[in-house]
Amino acid sequence: MKEIPKISEAEWEVMKVVWANSPCTSNQIIDALAESTDWNPKTVKTLISRLVNKNVLGYKEDGRRYLYYSLIQEDECIKAENQSFLSKVYNGALKSLLVSFIKESDLSKEDIEDLKRILDERK
Repeated sequence: MKEIPKISEAEWEVMKVVWANSPCTSNQIIDALAESTDWNPKTVKTLISRLVNKNVLGYKEDGRRYLYYSLIQEDECIKAENQSFLSKVYNGALKSLLVSFIKESDLSKEDIEDLKRILDERK
């Protein structure tokens, strides 16, 4: 797996918009984030610029505007974040993470059956 740059929580919000609407302009990203954040347009443009500098976002010129697109697949970023979390919080011990989540979560019967099925498939 290629090295995935660390992205902040705010940058994740930008990426979610780009993954859902790629390619998109900065104004489209700003409009989409206006529904869930109170960030001003300059803040969003700063986040976009950071993501471009980290080689997470690419862009192409379309007349006087830029169209942004992801250089990294969403599932790759999720996988990297999972690994980072696992290493940081559970010292890399997947079993500890799973046990903790299962004990702390309010699981329905359906959730439990799904987990059993997934574990059985892994045998």
